[in-house]
Amino acid sequence: MDVFLIVFLVFGLFVLFSSFFTVKQQTAVIVERFGKFLSIRQSGLQLKIPMIDRIAGRVNLKIQQLDVIIETKTKDNVFVKLKVSVQFMVVKDTVYDAFYKLEYPHDQITSYVFDVVRAEVPKLILDDVFERKDDIAIAVKRELNEAMTTYGYTIINTLVTDIDPDIQVKNAMNRINAADREKTVAEFEAEASRIRIVAKAKAEAESKRLQGQGIADQRREIAKGLVESVDVLNRVGINSQEASALIVVTQHYDTLQAIGADTNSNLILLPNSPQAGSDMLNNMVASFTASNLVGESMKSGLRKVNSKKKNLLNDKNLEDETTESES
Repeated sequence: MDVFLIVFLVFGLFVLFSSFFTVKQQTAVIVERFGKFLSIRQSGLQLKIPMIDRIAGRVNLKIQQLDVIIETKTKDNVFVKLKVSVQFMVVKDTVYDAFYKLEYPHDQITSYVFDVVRAEVPKLILDDVFERKDDIAIAVKRELNEAMTTYGYTIINTLVTDIDPDIQVKNAMNRINAADREKTVAEFEAEASRIRIVAKAKAEAESKRLQGQGIADQRREIAKGLVESVDVLNRVGINSQEASALIVVTQHYDTLQAIGADTNSNLILLPNSPQAGSDMLNNMVASFTASNLVGESMKSGLRKVNSKKKNLLNDKNLEDETTESES
């Protein structure tokens, strides 16, 4: 009797626990009775008849993501690998279709993604694949929605998350980009060099102009000083030639003094004997005198020529007047 009671209690507990089950949030449970669809149970505590009803499966109602990697060829014959991320979910009202009509949803979605990508990418060159990846994603989403709605699935979004060309193509693209950037750098450096050269040339031109102006002012002041010096020497009975020679000799000795004051100077003036100053003075006086004589001679000759021209002109005018009176 006690054994029978124990067996009955164990069987009763088994039946009790088998009659209840729980369904998690965002999950749907398919319940079958003797292999035939009975109902769809939503989240919470649920009841079924033990050994008659059974849980056929659970359907996830959350948004899921499937990453599909496809290798295909572009219009310019470049092989690329694209990673397409498909975000999808089972519609709550079509759980029956999602469970019974489609055995392997991931394989089905992968097949459609392969079909669409390998139809779209060969129409584009490699650069356009990068620029129009959103168009590829939209085409994949449109095609998947049309196909998967029949099976109770909806496509939330599709994203082309990676485009990976062949390694040699990537290296070539990197070299092109590097060359283009080096070209830009060279252009900027050339422009900077041009600006520096122009600025330097302008600065040198301004420096030369100011230097020339300074030299001109210096020579003007020197000339004024020389005129004043000659006037002073003339007042004490020294003529202009001797005064000019004396000034030049004074400047000569001033130059020698400036050179001697510089301990690092290697300049040697030849000749530089003690009588060199006297010889220089005599030579300059003689040259100035000769120059004055030549100048006076040229002026005298010029006056004679002008006088002859004037006489000839007067004689011609007189002849013309005589001819007119006779006529």
